[in-house]
Amino acid sequence: MDRTLYRLHYQVECFCHDLRRFRAAATRYDKTATCYLAVLHVASMLLWLH
Repeated sequence: MDRTLYRLHYQVECFCHDLRRFRAAATRYDKTATCYLAVLHVASMLLWLH
């Protein structure tokens, strides 16, 4: 098993878990894909800044 690939996979899994804390992203309240993508961008920025 490649350790680098496993490390990247783990980081993606942790990021997806952290995104579920944001209710709008987890339940997908937005109707359009553009609005949903904007919610994901805002949530990602908040996680990155934290």
